[in-house]
Amino acid sequence: MSGASSDVSGASSGGSSSLRRGGKIIGIPKRCWCGTEIVPLMSKSDHNPYRRYFRCAHAAAKKLMNDNHVFKWIDEVLINEVESLQFKIARHEEQLIEMAKTETLLAEKVQMTVEKEIFDQVEQVLIEAKASMKKMMVLGLVGCVVLGVIVGKVV
Repeated sequence: MSGASSDVSGASSGGSSSLRRGGKIIGIPKRCWCGTEIVPLMSKSDHNPYRRYFRCAHAAAKKLMNDNHVFKWIDEVLINEVESLQFKIARHEEQLIEMAKTETLLAEKVQMTVEKEIFDQVEQVLIEAKASMKKMMVLGLVGCVVLGVIVGKVV
């Protein structure tokens, strides 16, 4: 794209007539509907002095006015780009919020699974400890009875 200037402003200070055979161009135009590249130019009109715009190279070369070839003020293009980025940022923020909710739910599920596993392991250790304690009590009782029998015979 060249940075040439032109005394053809293509439009007044109002909105751009960037129609592409019935559709409005949003953002930076790439090509005109006619297939010609878009060039950046600078207005030399009294109404829009030094205001930059994008124009179909064919229409600019032929100095066409009030046609349906691409014309768009660069400041409007920049506004379109900012609005588009704001929309994308808002969409990404929504996705991040959703991901954070999913992550929180997943973390809670993992925590519950880990807690249940620990609880089951502690319960198993307690069952084993109870069984061991019962064995020790039986052995202690048997020991007391044997000791009682031995002491009873000695006396």
